[in-house]
Amino acid sequence: MNKSSATHTIAFYNIENLFDAENDPFTNDDDFLPTSAKRWTPKRYKNKLRKLGAVISKIGDEDSKVAPVIVGLAEVENKKVLSDLIESKNLIDEDYSYVHYDSSDERGIDVALLYKSNHFELENSETYSVYLQTDTGERDYTRDILLVQGKLEGELLNIIVNHWSSRREGEKETEYKRIAAANVVNSIVRKLKKDDDRAKIIVMGDFNDNPDNDSIELLEEESGLFNPFKTVWSKDNGSINHDFEWNLFDQILFSTNFFDTSNFSLSFSGADVFNNKFLTQYHGKYKGQPFRTFVGKKYKGGYSDHFPVYIELKKT
Repeated sequence: MNKSSATHTIAFYNIENLFDAENDPFTNDDDFLPTSAKRWTPKRYKNKLRKLGAVISKIGDEDSKVAPVIVGLAEVENKKVLSDLIESKNLIDEDYSYVHYDSSDERGIDVALLYKSNHFELENSETYSVYLQTDTGERDYTRDILLVQGKLEGELLNIIVNHWSSRREGEKETEYKRIAAANVVNSIVRKLKKDDDRAKIIVMGDFNDNPDNDSIELLEEESGLFNPFKTVWSKDNGSINHDFEWNLFDQILFSTNFFDTSNFSLSFSGADVFNNKFLTQYHGKYKGQPFRTFVGKKYKGGYSDHFPVYIELKKT
């Protein structure tokens, strides 16, 4: 059996502000309009859809000839952009469907999940809010956490998609927000395991923390998850670059029964950052870093400020 039909790629990708070019009066999308300083035009929007589609269709190890069966996404504005993405030139033949809910995030960006409906049979989806407060006691809204349940190769998977609070106001100053999100994920996992002590669980996302941060270690310890990205991350390998240092904020963790080949048909076979050369800046001092759509308000026309990450599941 060739590799492409014997393995499934499951990926996560922060796609850097996928906004349409239309004004939504209910969200703060003013940066992404034709009249904004960023001059976010329909032409630039279509270019980004085409580029993201090219990336998503190729995520996986070099032997893989098929697009990922499941892709978690961060930074999507609404259902329209997801619809436009899966119908864009490079993805239209992949037959993706999506799961998305609008959250109360102030910028109007959410997480979502793409899945190939001819492989993954959707059974249930729901969202969980992370309750945060500002210094003055007001509600501080952030992205909801998405749970998607469905069958792949006849096996029920529980997939939890995250985009945790950023470090914009400082790593230490914002750490409590990511710990709060980790606690919500742990409570979801507890509930899943209570319903089924053999539940197969995948937790993916842009955590805005590295594999050695407390929030991620809390997921490993309390939910009994394995994090293959602990060994993927190095000084030369990450998913996002800040001040010429690689961070690996984008990770996929999973329950340890993905190592059990005797009772299950899907087992873990590898994990990596998808950082093919075409996704990087080719020249200059930022060579090798993600080729971004914007740097500040300056349009660069690239893909995203993050590289995608993925795991491979082998059919046993």
